[in-house]
Amino acid sequence: MARRTMRRLLTGTLAVLVAGAAAPAFAQQAGLRGKVVDDTGKGVPEAQVVLTFVGDLNQEYKVVTDKNGEWVKTGMIATPGTWDITVTHGNKVGRLTGIRNKIGAMTRIADIVLADPSAATTAKAPTGMSNEEISARNKRQNELAALFDATNAAVEAGNFDEALTKLNAIIAEVEKCAACHAKLGDVQMKKNDLAAAEAAYLKSIEIDATQPGPYAALATIYNQQRKFDEATKMSAKATELLGATGGADPATVFNQGVIYWNQGKIAEAKAEWEKTIKIDAKMADAYYWLGMANLNQNKIPDARKAFEEYLKLAPTGQHAATTKAILDTIK
Repeated sequence: MARRTMRRLLTGTLAVLVAGAAAPAFAQQAGLRGKVVDDTGKGVPEAQVVLTFVGDLNQEYKVVTDKNGEWVKTGMIATPGTWDITVTHGNKVGRLTGIRNKIGAMTRIADIVLADPSAATTAKAPTGMSNEEISARNKRQNELAALFDATNAAVEAGNFDEALTKLNAIIAEVEKCAACHAKLGDVQMKKNDLAAAEAAYLKSIEIDATQPGPYAALATIYNQQRKFDEATKMSAKATELLGATGGADPATVFNQGVIYWNQGKIAEAKAEWEKTIKIDAKMADAYYWLGMANLNQNKIPDARKAFEEYLKLAPTGQHAATTKAILDTIK
């Protein structure tokens, strides 16, 4: 009788999960990546990068640049506020302030230039430009930056049409703005216009094919459309690009697991969720899905362990009720 009940519970739960798997809910986290360079533009290895959150929470992360001067930080909080970034290498320093990250995205920031602490931090003026031209250019750049910030504020407020209007205004002036087209795709995703989102992400890739974010977003779109081969290719490309910087994005790896799950490749999905947990041990949904994979493979003790960990991390999470029901059955 218990086995029959378990089979009904497992079958019903899996049916619901497969139906909902095409649109995975990622943890409310984000990532930043960038590069530290010297005054000639050459990457600086082994530079110390400190990221400090400016807001209500006390958060600080430290990373070290790789041999190319690249650095990556994943699993960051993504709440209202900004980040200050300070870099040191020997007696050289560099700094960026007011940096914002995006939920579920790996945001590339401007290169940080190391210089003597006493050196002026103002960038050199372009040659061949008058002071008036330089002033006008800087003013317009600041206006566009403010417009992009206003776009983000509109998105956070749920005013997606307003955000699209602002983004299109920026793109009309700076057509080859990969980040703008990627953001356009993000907004269209929120409006559930997958065709428009796909076009925007593809345009972003056309402009700059080195950013992993648009590939990961396309993987999500193709997964929702059950175009699993295309989803797998996009997810693999995003992972490849992240790997090139010496980092890995837990959301991208997690999403690849969902793609495998929808294809019925349980073992492959399980491997991706195990990998996700190694990257970010606090991603609750990865434990939940790992529990489902173990349950599917009839590995009850492993499933129980994963489900219990999920409830520790997300006692009121979206899968809490289902998890408790399964645990009551398999204990």
